[in-house]
Amino acid sequence: MTITRIARLPAGSDFRPLFERSAIETGFLLTVEDRLGIERLLRHRGTGHAPNPPLLNGLLRHKLRISRGATEPAPPELVVSGCHVTYMISDEGARSGTLSMSPVPVPGHVLVASLLGATLIGMRKLQKVPLLRDDGQIGTVVVLDVSPSPNHDAA
Repeated sequence: MTITRIARLPAGSDFRPLFERSAIETGFLLTVEDRLGIERLLRHRGTGHAPNPPLLNGLLRHKLRISRGATEPAPPELVVSGCHVTYMISDEGARSGTLSMSPVPVPGHVLVASLLGATLIGMRKLQKVPLLRDDGQIGTVVVLDVSPSPNHDAA
């Protein structure tokens, strides 16, 4: 089959801003630093401490594919590595921690090299998304608050 007529939009009708707006409001945004951090975790097998590394690697690759670039500097409501994030998982109560690119567990940190951290990175305050759990169940996570890490307040 050969396409002989190419449809064109009428002059002056540009629908791109409508689609870009909805993608930004509903999708994920990654800073350049976070994108590089995720790529580094994948390249150096930084997900090896996770219960299911192949599943986590797939989630991180998917996050890289579907995420848009964040404006620099990152908006204050965006979950980025190094920020302190408060979240709630499927009505379990609020929890918080510092989002970290570390490949090994650190007390008080939520690792991007975990299903929870891989889901949280790139989310915005009050955004709610499905969360794949280590046991295969699917829950929901919502970001309640985002703030600079207590270690970065002095800077």
